[in-house]
Amino acid sequence: MRFPDDVPVLTADSITLRAHTPADADAVYEMCQDPVMQRWTTIPVPYSHADAVSFLTELVPNGWRDENGSRHWAIDVDGRFAGTISLHDISGGVGEIGFAIAPWARGAGAMTRAVKLVVRHVFDDLNWDRVIWRAHVGNWGSRRVAWKAGFRGLVVVPGAAQARGVRYDEWVATVGRDDELEPQGNWWTVPEFGGGTFRMRAPRPDDAKRVQEACSDERTQYWLAGLPSPYELHHAEGFIESRNEARASGEGVSWVIADPGTDELIGNVSIFGMNDRLNTRPGEIGYWMHPSGRGKNVMTNAVRLVIEHAFTPIEKGGLGRRRLTLLAAVENTASAHVAEANGFNKVGIGRAGAPGRDGRWDDDYIFDLLPTDPRP
Repeated sequence: MRFPDDVPVLTADSITLRAHTPADADAVYEMCQDPVMQRWTTIPVPYSHADAVSFLTELVPNGWRDENGSRHWAIDVDGRFAGTISLHDISGGVGEIGFAIAPWARGAGAMTRAVKLVVRHVFDDLNWDRVIWRAHVGNWGSRRVAWKAGFRGLVVVPGAAQARGVRYDEWVATVGRDDELEPQGNWWTVPEFGGGTFRMRAPRPDDAKRVQEACSDERTQYWLAGLPSPYELHHAEGFIESRNEARASGEGVSWVIADPGTDELIGNVSIFGMNDRLNTRPGEIGYWMHPSGRGKNVMTNAVRLVIEHAFTPIEKGGLGRRRLTLLAAVENTASAHVAEANGFNKVGIGRAGAPGRDGRWDDDYIFDLLPTDPRP
C-alpha cells in the first residue's frame, strides 16, 4: 500500500482520520509529554522530539506499506491534530485497536467517534469479523471509550501487558461484525448531593486514610464483620478503586458523605446488586459512618437523597430502580432507625443472615421499599 496516497480518509461530524505527516511532529511530541499518556501506553519515557519524528517518518509509513503491518491514522478535531488511532496484529479478519488522545481533546466524545469510525471501516470495507481492545487495568478513560463503542465480554488477564520492562494486568474486550456499536449495560455516574450539614460526592484516592479510620473503628468492625482486621491502608485504597469497577460494570454506586467545610469523609452510602441490562433488579443500600460523623442525623438524610436518586428514571439521570432492599442486624438499632426513618418496611428476618465476629452469626432485619411507598 502506498503511503500516504492509499490511506483512507474517514470522517464523521468534527472528526477526520487521515494520514500522518511530518508537520504533526510538534503536536505528537507535546501529547507524549502528558503523564497520563506515559502511564498507560508503551511510548518511550522520556519522550523526545526525535521520537516523534521517527514515529511519523518511519514507524507509521512502514506500517502502511507492509501488507500485514499496523495501520495508524492521525485524528483531527476541528482541523487540529488531536491524537492517533491504530490497528495492530492484522490477520484472519481479526485485529487489535489502540488509541491515544491529547489532553485538550478529552472528555468531549472525540475518541469514541474515532473508534466507531475505524471499527465500522474494518467491518464494512475490509470485511473483518472482530476487533479486540486491550488496556492496562486501571485505565478507566480507555475502558470507557471501549464501552461507549460497544466492546463487550470484558475479562481480566493477569500479567498480560508489558510496558518498559514492567508487567501489568490487562483488560480485554471485543466487538464483532454484527454487534451494535453502542454501550452494553450501565456505567453509573456519581452526582453530587447535599448542602448544609453535609455534601455527597464520588470517592477519591485521598479519602483512603479516613476510610481506614472508619473501618478500623470498633463499632464498625463489630457490625461489618466481613471487614479485614486489622484494616490497613491498602484495604482502604482497594475499596476506593473497587468503587470505579462497580460503576463501570453497572453493579453499584457509592457516595462519600463529606463535611461541607473540610471536605473530609464522614461516611459512605452505596447501592449495589444492580448489574442487569434490563434494569429490573432491585438495589440494595448499605452504609457506614466515620466516628466523627455519628449522632448528627446525617446518615438518615444522606440515605433519603440516595433513595430519591435510585427511584429517578435512568433517562432523567437516575438509577431507575423499581425496588430497594436493606439489611440491618437485629441488634443494630442505629442502622434499623435509618431504614425506618426513610420509609423502609420490615418484611422479615434472615436467620443467621450475616457472619459476626468470634464465630457468631447475626439475624438480619430485611427491609423493603417501593417507589409508591409513603416516605417521610
